[in-house]
Amino acid sequence: QVQLVESGGGLVQPGGSLRLSCAASGFDFSPYAMSWYRRAPGKERELVARIPSFGRTNYVDSVKGRFTISRDNAKNTLYLQMNSLEPEDTGVYYCGAGSNYDPKRIDYWGQGTQVTVSS
Repeated sequence: QVQLVESGGGLVQPGGSLRLSCAASGFDFSPYAMSWYRRAPGKERELVARIPSFGRTNYVDSVKGRFTISRDNAKNTLYLQMNSLEPEDTGVYYCGAGSNYDPKRIDYWGQGTQVTVSS
């Protein structure tokens, strides 16, 4: 059974940090491109960061320099280190596993974890 389980979300003040984790099981993790998406209140889900099994990571412009995506293939786990958080970062964060060649193709989704940035 394929599972992606996110954790690490919560309530944080502006300027604070959080580290999200996504534990994968039930499929071969290392060949997949892994991504973090978020859905802000009233908005469409958007790609935040992506790390393919080979090649360069990429980020949405609004998080560049503040967020870092990484993966540990030995632990089948994806991470998102989020620093200097802003209220605009509030949303439900999802991890996804998909194609290295088609960034829009996501084969598996997690259930999401809530991140709220507020004073």
